[in-house]
Amino acid sequence: MTAALMAAPSAQAVVGGTESTRAYSFMGSFQPAYPAPPRPDGHGCGVMVLAPQWVLTASHCAGRNPTNAKVGVPRGWKVRVGSLDTTTGGEVAEVDHYYRLATSRDEGGFWGRDTALMHLRSPVRAKPVPIASATPPAGTPVRIMGWGMTCDDSDNTACFPTRLREADTVVQPISACPSAAPVGELCVGSADGRVAASNMDSGGPALVRQGGRWAVVGVVSGPDESGKTLYTDVTRHTDWINGIIAGTDVPPDDQIPNVEGATDLGNCVGSVITTAVSRPQDRALLLTNGHCVQGQLPAPGGALVDRSADREVPIADPQGYPRIIARADRLVYATMTGTDIALYRLDRTYAQLKAERAKVFRLTSTAVRAGDPLTLAYSGGRLDCTAEAVVAHLREGGYQQDHSIRYATGGGCAPWHGTSGSALLAPDGSTVVGIHNTHNESGEQCTDNNPCEVDQGGAVTSVQGRAYGQQVHMLGACLTTGSQLDLSRPGCTLIGPSPSTQKARSGVLEKKGPTGDQPNSTGHPSRRTSSPPSREVTGA
Repeated sequence: MTAALMAAPSAQAVVGGTESTRAYSFMGSFQPAYPAPPRPDGHGCGVMVLAPQWVLTASHCAGRNPTNAKVGVPRGWKVRVGSLDTTTGGEVAEVDHYYRLATSRDEGGFWGRDTALMHLRSPVRAKPVPIASATPPAGTPVRIMGWGMTCDDSDNTACFPTRLREADTVVQPISACPSAAPVGELCVGSADGRVAASNMDSGGPALVRQGGRWAVVGVVSGPDESGKTLYTDVTRHTDWINGIIAGTDVPPDDQIPNVEGATDLGNCVGSVITTAVSRPQDRALLLTNGHCVQGQLPAPGGALVDRSADREVPIADPQGYPRIIARADRLVYATMTGTDIALYRLDRTYAQLKAERAKVFRLTSTAVRAGDPLTLAYSGGRLDCTAEAVVAHLREGGYQQDHSIRYATGGGCAPWHGTSGSALLAPDGSTVVGIHNTHNESGEQCTDNNPCEVDQGGAVTSVQGRAYGQQVHMLGACLTTGSQLDLSRPGCTLIGPSPSTQKARSGVLEKKGPTGDQPNSTGHPSRRTSSPPSREVTGA
């Protein structure tokens, strides 16, 4: 039951900083349309102009692409440069390409290489900033700046400044930042941590004076546990930067996996399904896990039936960007007993989705058997899996599912936290034959995040790393025309609601966020919490 739960922003701000009194021509605000930052002005990260059509930022900022690609073409990204204000003034340019030095997938490591270039469709007139000639030693004065949060309440618009803020501080010895990478990072801020970058200052600069002008030595990468900020030392990567800008060493675009139809629900994944009785005029149904519902979870032994809902459902195009954004306005059914599924009804009909070219999958009527090939379709890609076995019972944290699908290990089939609810597809790529829901994280027996198998004789087996999905062939028997649920239909085996359902736990089961450097809503990855390590969205 592996829902993603994103880290909350830190209370850190541009401590010791003040509003800038004059604009810096090279300083800019990165404002991606998708995934959109959670603030009215659309600011997500800082950027610096290095050349008329090139800006520098952090790799995790350019990681705001659905498939975590290293090199590719974005959609709806823009920068505003040369203005003190994120909402007006300066120059606005569209980003038409991104180049990330490192991602979480790189064996060479991510920290100390959290750097990216973005190419602008049209040149800007802003005067560029040069890269400093060398790594600054400890004690070097630096200026930091950005539009990061000034308080820790993401629901309070007053915490999101539209006016640029800056602070003067120093480079600290790397030993002053305990969570710094061994090489490639700068420890920046006051010794007591009271002067530092803030959440959503990611990608912004640390500047030094060189030859009578500002030069950039680092870009904000993440917070340190000391309260100071970790910057990627960009002086170490000038050859990579110059090779791309000059056109002499440009890496090729990544091959983007076809992720059409996946829906990123924030904490889980879903897919829109049609059944044998679905009609064009019927409201479309979304399938995900029962543990992925918002608010109250189904209690053991019960189900949630016909509840109000209000949930955004972006249905992906082949590259992972939303083809359309629908809304789920009704939770038709959810349970974690016998199986782990939830069905939502959308505000769009199947005919409307077809007209808008949104991918809709067919629901199988046949059970998955051992040896069946499966494709786990999540919002960032596809995993090739095989059904190794169908286990009698699967127990986890007080719940039991029956006839669960265990995946064969190896071959790249290794789901992680955040892929809950992903469809398991048949070889045709259009038929949903199962739904991924959990894996054993630490080898514990039958606890949350550690499912165990129970055979017909009652023997219990718990193996770290094993992953499981749920059968879905039985759902069709419980659905009628009009996308209605009828638990009394012949052949329907889904459990009904019970009084204990009203005493269920709330929220989504607490699960860790996805591995790697996928940014959360504030544009900064978490640090040192997974492998590859990640950073919490704070300073920077």
